[in-house]
Amino acid sequence: MSAAKATERKSELSTARAIARIYPYARAAMPRIGLGMLAALIGALVALFIPQVLRGLVDGPLSDGVLAAVWPAVALVLALGVLEAAMIALRRWFVLVPGTHVEARMRNDFYNKLQDLPVAFHDRWPSGQLLSRVVSDLGLIRRWLAFGVVLLVVNVVTIVIGFAFLLSINWMLGVLFMVCSTPLWIYGYLFEKKYSIVARRSQDQSGDLATSVEESVHGIRVLKAFGRGGHALKNFASQAEDLRGTEIEKARAIAGIWLWLLLVPDVTFALSLFGGAFLWLNGDITTGGLVAFFATATVLRWPVESIGFLLSMTFDTRTAVDRFFEVMDEVNTITDPEQPVSVTDPKGRLVFEDVHFRYQDSPARYPDLLDGIDLAIEPGETMALVGLTGSGKTTLTALATRLYDVTGGRILLDGVDIRDLSREELRTHIAMAFEDATLFSASVRDNVLLGRPDAGEDALAEALDIAQAKFVYDLPDGLDTRIGEEGLSLSGGQRQRLALARAVAARPEVLVLDDPLSALDVDTEALVEAALRKVLAATTALIVAHRPSTVMLADRVALLENGRVTAVGTHSELLATSEHYRFVISSLEDEQDDSRVEVNA
Repeated sequence: MSAAKATERKSELSTARAIARIYPYARAAMPRIGLGMLAALIGALVALFIPQVLRGLVDGPLSDGVLAAVWPAVALVLALGVLEAAMIALRRWFVLVPGTHVEARMRNDFYNKLQDLPVAFHDRWPSGQLLSRVVSDLGLIRRWLAFGVVLLVVNVVTIVIGFAFLLSINWMLGVLFMVCSTPLWIYGYLFEKKYSIVARRSQDQSGDLATSVEESVHGIRVLKAFGRGGHALKNFASQAEDLRGTEIEKARAIAGIWLWLLLVPDVTFALSLFGGAFLWLNGDITTGGLVAFFATATVLRWPVESIGFLLSMTFDTRTAVDRFFEVMDEVNTITDPEQPVSVTDPKGRLVFEDVHFRYQDSPARYPDLLDGIDLAIEPGETMALVGLTGSGKTTLTALATRLYDVTGGRILLDGVDIRDLSREELRTHIAMAFEDATLFSASVRDNVLLGRPDAGEDALAEALDIAQAKFVYDLPDGLDTRIGEEGLSLSGGQRQRLALARAVAARPEVLVLDDPLSALDVDTEALVEAALRKVLAATTALIVAHRPSTVMLADRVALLENGRVTAVGTHSELLATSEHYRFVISSLEDEQDDSRVEVNA
């Protein structure tokens, strides 16, 4: 089923069926929520019983003038009032905690799903949309479970029972009251169709706005450097204005139903009062009956008026549930096999056999980004990937750890197709260091030992030494210094060295390095390369090289051209035999000379 058809089918679900999808998460909380409903219902029935006591009081002791008989009735009304208050407090006690547990389970599953989904999913989805789902949407679901659904069910039942009381007091007045209330239900049905569309648009726009804020915060240095803060503000203000317009549209829809919820009961009261007076004059209803009727109608006023915001809350929740399951229903195309195998004797031999790759959303007329890669890297060998921009170097390295899956051919690790391994095992054998070094808001120690948290201090110190990252010892708290968000408190070269130390500390059989030295100065680069030679002597390595000095680390070089490996050999062999290789190397030398001039300046 296509994504468009799936979305269309979801939109056809009724609100009840859509919200019912959260039942597996709410199952454990249902007993307490049910007890909360029961307590609330008892409180509502107690409130409805009080008018019946008043009816007996007016038609009995007060009409007979027996004051001594009034006090028991007063005491009974007081006791009923205390019982109603106790039931309300009990309802709150029952329902508040279970909602938080449901929210926590849904949030944990959502986060786990995000971690499990492939990189291709995150390439398509703005982070602000995901953030709004995991925070605001789940918070709305929690409030609805703890408050909305309980009061909605109890108030509807209260209205039904209250109408039965009205009919028992006087059937003509009861029928009049019910007929006059009918427009509320008609308008409520129409309100659902209109409000659901607006609510969904509002929540989507909130996600887009969150994305804009996040991008501006992460890119604040760029915006300031280019003086584009005003431009960013203009774009943000435009999105905020769209959201404001949608929120106003929501407010108008809610105001419309509130108009009916306030107007209809008032008109109903007026007509019922006129009819009640007429019936009383004709002797068809007693004074106590008339008092009980309007006291019951007054008790019903809050349940009737609450239907409006409870309905809007329910429709908002339905939208939140739809948005939650849009992510949870995403099919993960990169999964573990049903019966994963293991590499029994890992040596680090990495082989690409007729590997093809194209992005999922690439038009059919476009050629494959990788078009039949054949490459074998022997255990302990260092292979450099060289090619012009867009030749597929970074994409090829991403396939080795299944950040993306091949669309044709296969990749073997020690003779085993990597798709037959569990992803966890695969990524213990292969570690990566990216050109764009990403660090987390954690200590230096936690960042470096991310791939091998059980490593000791010696392994940590060795990795930092190889990456020339000893600067961390001079930080305020040394290895326990907490790095700011994405490591932006460090320089680009410092971030790259820590990312390289992270890959080295994992001690994998295969080390994949995507131009890990691009942000280093010439002297530091030379020191890192010298230290890396010791590591690479015993580790299989695949290195994307953007500098001639990085190429010198390799035993052999693979030349990529238009998605294919067109030549493999030593640096000297390729210089002698490949004109395109000489052109690529000369381009890299020009770039390196430019970077050295910048560093010296």
